[in-house]
Amino acid sequence: MWRILGLSLLLWGCMATWIAPVDFVQQNIQTSDFEIFTYQKITSDAQPIHIYIEGDGHAFDARGIPTHDPTPHNTFLRNLSASDTHPNVAYIARPCQYNMSDSCTQSDWTDGRFSQKIIDNMTQAVKTIAHNKPVILIGYSGGALLSGLIINQNPDINIIQWITIAGVLNHTDWTSYFSDKPLTKSAELNPLPQLPQTHYIAEHDNVVPNELSQKWAKNKNLITVPNATHGRLSKIKLQFNH
Repeated sequence: MWRILGLSLLLWGCMATWIAPVDFVQQNIQTSDFEIFTYQKITSDAQPIHIYIEGDGHAFDARGIPTHDPTPHNTFLRNLSASDTHPNVAYIARPCQYNMSDSCTQSDWTDGRFSQKIIDNMTQAVKTIAHNKPVILIGYSGGALLSGLIINQNPDINIIQWITIAGVLNHTDWTSYFSDKPLTKSAELNPLPQLPQTHYIAEHDNVVPNELSQKWAKNKNLITVPNATHGRLSKIKLQFNH
């Protein structure tokens, strides 16, 4: 049965500080190579868990030069997860965001951001949080591609729905579109996961152009968020399948 949960809020892009809601607990998860930043609200053993995977963050500066710290400046996904009233919600940052592990290298947030190393470590974080519960996996921007790779490689995780927001689903198409350097150390998502899914795109997205999203989603459920840009979606309502 479909249940529509409105997650409506104004998302104003970059903010100087951000404080997690009181019902969330900040917790780092130690994986094989990284200590991954998460915050979690787990209050029901009987309900699925909504897991939000962050985008690429501040991986490059305005000149296209790799940064020394990929921690996101935009609070969009943190705000969205914090507004989720479901009893079980978790936000997972990407490796080296918020917490620079000793093993972090610049490749982990640039050409290798979708490498097997990253996929494996993020999978460990998802499994640690899921704890055998059914999962709705939600990926934003580059987190969309990473979440799809996790789904395809891990049929043992009970993922009941996949949601992407302004998502990159094919990094080769994406880098080619902008004449950027290819992500030579990263894996491709092929084919799309075969499970219930919804792909939300921003009407005025100049980071992930709509024509690419339409090509990638094919005949899947594609929803356009009006008057929205990649980092500033004025209002979004996610449809959860449970």
